[in-house]
Amino acid sequence: MDRDLLRQCLTHHGESLFNTLQCEQTENPDFQAVASDLAKPYAIMPPAELFMEVPFEERRAMLYRDLERGDAVVGRINNIREYGFFLTLLCAAGGLRRDIEDLELSALCHIKEIPSTGSHDDPLSYYQIGDLIRGGVKDLDRYQEKITVSLLPASLCPRLAHIKLGVVAREELPKHYSRGLRVANDTRETYERILRGCHGYHNPSVVEYLLGRAGVSDDRPPSLMRGLQSKHFHEEDFATVIRKKQSASWALKCVRSGVDHFKHGRHVEAMNEYNKALEIDTNNVEALVARGALYANKGGMMKAISDFELGLETCPDHRNAKKYLCQTLVERGKQLQEQEKFVTAEGLYRRALSLDDSYPEAQAALRRITDTIQVSWPQHAPTNARSHTHTHTHSLLKA
Repeated sequence: MDRDLLRQCLTHHGESLFNTLQCEQTENPDFQAVASDLAKPYAIMPPAELFMEVPFEERRAMLYRDLERGDAVVGRINNIREYGFFLTLLCAAGGLRRDIEDLELSALCHIKEIPSTGSHDDPLSYYQIGDLIRGGVKDLDRYQEKITVSLLPASLCPRLAHIKLGVVAREELPKHYSRGLRVANDTRETYERILRGCHGYHNPSVVEYLLGRAGVSDDRPPSLMRGLQSKHFHEEDFATVIRKKQSASWALKCVRSGVDHFKHGRHVEAMNEYNKALEIDTNNVEALVARGALYANKGGMMKAISDFELGLETCPDHRNAKKYLCQTLVERGKQLQEQEKFVTAEGLYRRALSLDDSYPEAQAALRRITDTIQVSWPQHAPTNARSHTHTHTHSLLKA
């Protein structure tokens, strides 16, 4: 649509359009039916207990526990006496939002709690049985289960001071109550169906609005409960740390099963259990050490060394990882020594001694290979490199 044309139209006909809209808002019953819903930027839902099948006695006890002086309630007049009238409570109209119509709750509104329009008028003459009344909770006896209500504005707590007390029309009943009636009368009405039918649910800013109402900000991990916000917890209480502990526990069960298989000579089954443990917990030191021992037992020295080293990286103080790594380094060094790969073998012995400088097998192996290198190296080295080799051997001896 052309913006200039729209602007001209509003300039000439804006006032009449506005008057028509105001008339529609005040006189059209369809608009009035949704006006209260439109006033809220979020979905107004029936009480949660309607969908939870909470027992009658429990709901009744919880209401007497949670209802406070100053809350607003709505009831229907069932009896009028000279000292006041009695109400059958239908719903809470401010503060609590509870499903109470079937709880058989009665409340007394004493005549002195009813505003009078004249000095000689009988206040009760303005009320009749069946009237819907909104009042404030004046007094509450939880032990005797007695509720007294008042129609005086002073009976409401300050945050509910805007609520009008007295006779109300059915259209003025709280939204959560009218929607609760739909749930009670139609089994097809589900929580999700009612939620999606609320105008507030479709508000694009509803999430931001509710976060603000709940006091949840973007600069902290979100939680609707202050006690569950991250700053109140130790690091070890977070899910990632707890999950890691669980994984370690499950992996250890697999390791124990693998060790049992290993003791009975079932090496394939043992390896499967160790691999399963490492799938659950990648750096589980017990699984790495056990698998490394199995590799070493089957002759896979390099794979064993790799597992032992990874286990030591994860847990530098793990005694078996260090012990088995030293043993495997020496055994691998002996294999290389038989292949006359003396320098590489010497490096493995020194690596073993760097882990445990008192390890006797590594000390003895290093002495033997040093003597071997001193004797055999000049015979194998080229003539033009003998002087350099002699110097290198002398430095090894000093080391």
